Amino acid sequence: MIGKLDLYRIFNVVSRNKSFSKAAQELYMTQSAVSQAILKLEKELGIQLFYRTSKGVVLTVEGSLLNEHVNSALGIIHVAENKIVEFKTLMTGQLRIGVGDTISRYFLLPYLEEFHIAYPGIKLNIINGTTIEICEFIKSGKADVGICNLPIQEENLQVIPCKEIQDIFVCGDKYKHLTEEPVRLEDLMGMPLIFLEKKSNSRMFVENFFKKRGFHISPVFELGSHDLVLEFTKINLGISCVIKEFSQDYLEREDLYEMRLEENIPKRHIGVCYLKNVPLSHAAKKFVEGINNV
Repeated sequence: MIGKLDLYRIFNVVSRNKSFSKAAQELYMTQSAVSQAILKLEKELGIQLFYRTSKGVVLTVEGSLLNEHVNSALGIIHVAENKIVEFKTLMTGQLRIGVGDTISRYFLLPYLEEFHIAYPGIKLNIINGTTIEICEFIKSGKADVGICNLPIQEENLQVIPCKEIQDIFVCGDKYKHLTEEPVRLEDLMGMPLIFLEKKSNSRMFVENFFKKRGFHISPVFELGSHDLVLEFTKINLGISCVIKEFSQDYLEREDLYEMRLEENIPKRHIGVCYLKNVPLSHAAKKFVEGINNV
């Protein structure tokens, strides 16, 4: 059954060719089917669209007016179809990523560079926030995907671990003697500790580790970024809990030293997360695949 849009497409082709037979050839239809389609459209609109002549067909005044609008409408549809193709082939589009400063710097940047080189037409929008904020960005539709410190307990989110990380304690030169022997957890609690702010997922994970063992953390400094924690520790303002994989430069230069604990903090992951019941865009799918395939 021919729909209304198909009738207008056929009408447009007949108008351009000024012939039912030529329009039929272009549309791969029989001339009779084309003629019937035009008759149906004329009946539905209640007007005559063409004058039939021995040399073909000529638009009536009403048909000419209609054709102007049909040409415009079909042109817009054609542009929209081309845009859809561009989105599907990743020639254009947008990808909104929720991520924190530390993960951006120490984990995400190489993937962003690789993605941008492969798909330069995709506009990247980076939305900064804590893990809790990033989860809200995703649930509210402000971000397509998030790169977060795990674990995350969110039923509505699909979470895919993509990099294993280890929380460790480090110190500067002043406290280097503490690295000679494993440190007991109870002794650690009496030291000047430097931690991230309470709202950070990294802080909550480590704090829960100590709570389960009967210890309460009382830091002398609570800072807003991992880099600040490293710098405060470097100048001997205390002993800090950091992510080992994001502190390698400091450890290799011996600006900081890793302290061994009698009981190590369990390893955890950085992960990609997105809404479970909402299909990812083609751009977001490619981005997630790129991270997971490494």
